[in-house]
Amino acid sequence: MPKFNYVAMDSRGKETKGTLEVANQNEAIGRLKEMGYFPTKVVEADKVKDKPGTKAKAPEKGGKKKAGLSFNIRIPGFGGKVKPKVLTTFTRQLATLVDAGLPLLRGLRVLEKQEKNPVLRKIINDIAISIEGGSTFSEGLAQHPKVFNRLFVNMVKAGELGGVLEVVLNRLSEFMEKAQKIKGKVVAAMFYPSAVMFVAGGILILLMVVVVPKFKAIFADMLGGAAMPAFTNFVLAVSELIASNFLVTFGCVVVVFIIFKLLIRTKLGRRLFDKLKLNFPLLGPVVSKVAISRFTRTLGTLVSSGVPILQALTIVKETSGNVVIGTAVAAVHESVKEGETITAPLEASNVFPPMVISMVDVGEQTGALPEMLMKIADNYDDEVDNAVSAMTSLLEPIMIVFLAVVVGSIVIALFLPLITLIDQLGSEGGGGKGGDD
Repeated sequence: MPKFNYVAMDSRGKETKGTLEVANQNEAIGRLKEMGYFPTKVVEADKVKDKPGTKAKAPEKGGKKKAGLSFNIRIPGFGGKVKPKVLTTFTRQLATLVDAGLPLLRGLRVLEKQEKNPVLRKIINDIAISIEGGSTFSEGLAQHPKVFNRLFVNMVKAGELGGVLEVVLNRLSEFMEKAQKIKGKVVAAMFYPSAVMFVAGGILILLMVVVVPKFKAIFADMLGGAAMPAFTNFVLAVSELIASNFLVTFGCVVVVFIIFKLLIRTKLGRRLFDKLKLNFPLLGPVVSKVAISRFTRTLGTLVSSGVPILQALTIVKETSGNVVIGTAVAAVHESVKEGETITAPLEASNVFPPMVISMVDVGEQTGALPEMLMKIADNYDDEVDNAVSAMTSLLEPIMIVFLAVVVGSIVIALFLPLITLIDQLGSEGGGGKGGDD
């Protein structure tokens, strides 16, 4: 009898792993439900072992099939994931079809035929086959964790259990659309400053590598060996350092970037970086408001869709995108688990503003927590717009001043020897006239 490895959650939202020896996958899922677990992943143990780079037996269908499969190589970061925009469109279309009364399986087949993304098209086909085999929609989604996160899977599961799948799909599509809208606003606001700084950086490198070194020879001929101003010598030295060691300088920049990426992958580095983002001038208010909006909308959407509060908090922690926010949510999870309120750990985290804490407190006392969370999220969506506008309006003059100082310093450094030469010519001309008299 085959063995199946499973990942499931209990009623408190705690994740558990193990192995079951049953006839098939559907029986394993049924056994887990009887045990009071919510399965998120059920995979046959033999399939887990048969991975690239491990010894495995040839498939039963023959060696030719194996030879064909050996060319199916996926490069990390390419081909294995679906862009959020594509997934959002798929969710909205599926919600519309199910809401219109079309059976789920037929709706998936319709979307499969018109889907242009090959990865998502194959995943839709796999989910449809899984449903035809007796699995639920959420169980089919759980087999593709790289595309459908726990928030997506658990909301669909809650919709299936409550018989309101079309309502949950609509809420999920609205949630994803608003998340994409906020992200799009932030990206659009940062595009102009990033483009300006990129072009300005290219121009500065061109000046320091190509233009400034030519002036060094010109100044040497013009001044006839006389000493140049100290600031000009400094700019020429920097230019020579960059020009003669361009590859070394570029390599140092790349090494610093790699070290930074490695540091933020550590727990301490990630925590410090996320805390810095929340408190950084100009950018900090935007990051903070986006994080609060994401937290409240995610939790409100999950709870209103019927997901248990502890399970919802666990999902929110994993999808928060910020370690500081995630730590605060973990504290809330422990507080609720002990039968206490949500507001106390939120206030103790020093991350959430008093207005948010007060509204959550009111929602908790009145029994309208999901509605209050969604109101907070809508309010902070508007706050994100205002924060982005304020950030861009301040960034533009800061960039102009910065570029003016840098470029102006180079120009002044190149003009100082000319001023020195003019002074020398003036003094020589004045001395010559005095001798004729």
